[in-house]
Amino acid sequence: MATFSIATPFSILLTLFLATLLGVTKVEARSFFVFGDSLVDSGNNNYLATTARADSPPYGIDYPTRRATGRFSNGYNIPDLISQRIGQRESPLPYLSPQLNGQRLLVGANFASAGVGILNDTGVQFANIIRISQQLAYFQQYQQRVGALIGVEETRRLVSQALYLVTLGGNDFVNNYYLVPFSARSRQFALPDYVRYLISEYQKILLRVYETGARRVLVTGTGPLGCVPAELAMRSRNGECSAELQRAAALFNPQLTQMIQRLNSQVGSNVFIAANTELMNTDFITNPQAFGFVTSKVACCGQGPYNGLGLCTRLSNLCPNRDLYAFWDPFHPSEKANRIIVNQIFSGSVEYMNPMNLSTILTLDSQT
Repeated sequence: MATFSIATPFSILLTLFLATLLGVTKVEARSFFVFGDSLVDSGNNNYLATTARADSPPYGIDYPTRRATGRFSNGYNIPDLISQRIGQRESPLPYLSPQLNGQRLLVGANFASAGVGILNDTGVQFANIIRISQQLAYFQQYQQRVGALIGVEETRRLVSQALYLVTLGGNDFVNNYYLVPFSARSRQFALPDYVRYLISEYQKILLRVYETGARRVLVTGTGPLGCVPAELAMRSRNGECSAELQRAAALFNPQLTQMIQRLNSQVGSNVFIAANTELMNTDFITNPQAFGFVTSKVACCGQGPYNGLGLCTRLSNLCPNRDLYAFWDPFHPSEKANRIIVNQIFSGSVEYMNPMNLSTILTLDSQT
C-alpha cells in the first residue's frame, strides 16, 4: 500500500504533465471550414479594397457585440449557427483575420468572400474579392500553418475529420448572367447551356476540395433567386417573383444534386451532401406567417420598392423587429431565417438534405 501511496500522486502528475504537452498537439473538437460567397462570409472582405462589404451599421445590429462584423446579416449567419450546433465554442475566424493564429487555427477557418461565384468572371464589378481558386489556395496555406503547429500527421487527421460548407452559385446568375441585359455570358450561352457549364465547373471545385483532404462536405444550392427583395424591386410589377430567375434556380439546383450523387459514386463514399436551400427558403417565402414572419417580400433594411434597392446603410429604412422579416437586406436572409435553414440542414428529410442530414452525419461519424 505504501508503494501505491507514493507512486499514485507521481503518476497523476506525470499524466497531467503529458496531457498538457499533448493538448497542444492533439485536436479533439471537430474543425469547420467554410468556402463561398456573402451568404457565408464572416468578414474576409473587411480586409480587402472592395465594395462588397458589410462592415458598417446597421449590419450586426443583433450580433452579440452589436457591431458590424462583415457578416451580411443582422446577427448570426449560417456558419455561426452550424458552429454552435456542432459544439464549437466559437465560429471559425475569417482567414484574413490577424487573430487567426495559434490555437484559434484548430477551430477551422472561413475562406468565404462576398461577391464570388463558381466562375472567375463572376463579381468582377466588386474588384478585390477572394475567388474560389484563391480560397482553395488559402486552404492549402492554412494546412501548412497548422502543420507547423501540430505536425503533418495530426493536420491530416484534423482535415479529414472536419466538416466543410461550400456555398456558391447564386452570384453566377445575379452578378454575372443577369447582371446587365445582354451580358457577355448570356450572349455566350443559352440558360440551359450556362447551367450545365456551371455544374461542370462546380464539379471541378468540389473535386479539388476532396483532393485537399475533405471527407464531409455540405454543398448548398441557390435560393429562389427571383424572389429576393432586390429582384422584386427591379423586375416585379405586383410582388411576383421573377420567372426567369426562378427558371434559372429550377434548372441549377436539381442538376447540382445529381452531380453530387455522381461524385459520391465516383469517390465511393457519401462525402458530399446536397442541401436544398431553394426549398428551405421557398417554405418561408411562400408562407411567411407560418414561420412567424410578417413578410418575405420586403427587406428589413434598404430603400426603394420592397426595400430592395441599393445597399443597407445608416440612411436606409430599418425595421424595428428583425425577427418579423425573412430578409435582412435586399439579398440576404435575416438571422431568424438563417436559423430555419440550419434547422433543416440538421434535421431535414432527404427532400432537403440528400443523401442525409447533418444530425445523421454526426451520429455516423461518432461511431467510427
